[in-house]
Amino acid sequence: MTQSLEIKLYGTERCHKSQYYKQYFKDLNLKYQFLDVELNETDANELRSLYESRKLNFPTVTIGDKKLRNPSDKELVKWIKKSL
Repeated sequence: MTQSLEIKLYGTERCHKSQYYKQYFKDLNLKYQFLDVELNETDANELRSLYESRKLNFPTVTIGDKKLRNPSDKELVKWIKKSL
């Protein structure tokens, strides 16, 4: 799968769902940026800015301008295909 879209994964190393998404993107051979919101305050603030509540809602995946909070595989595939 070729790619020109920007995928970001906001999560933590200790979060099993974050690990799941990391593996999911690797399995699809998609480039993505993993932003650990526990280790990096800048990444944490970037995630907070995505939500009105300013909470660290992780895992969150952004695909271009689309924000997905703990998405299903079906939802991820839909937005990846729409963005390609």
